[in-house]
Amino acid sequence: MQTFKLTFMPQRREVFLPVDSSLVELEFELHGHEAIAFGCRSGACGACVIEVLSGDDALGSRGAAEEAFLINLGFSGEHFRLACQCRISGDVTVSAAKR
Repeated sequence: MQTFKLTFMPQRREVFLPVDSSLVELEFELHGHEAIAFGCRSGACGACVIEVLSGDDALGSRGAAEEAFLINLGFSGEHFRLACQCRISGDVTVSAAKR
């Protein structure tokens, strides 16, 4: 099974996930060392906003609803995503977005 590396900054914590995994699965992979706060897990609360530092094309494209919600939350730019809406298809480096 092919896996991809997801690196959390600034901790440099690395997690390997199978291709097409939802980032919500990180709750189980990190064993209590959470780097991303997940709330609703459906793109409605904004708790899981991340900044993609590299590999943004490996998380799929943002849908119109996700983009509009991020802008409403004050996060403009292609490098911000809702982690709960992402599926991994390559190596990625992210950090929790700061408000």
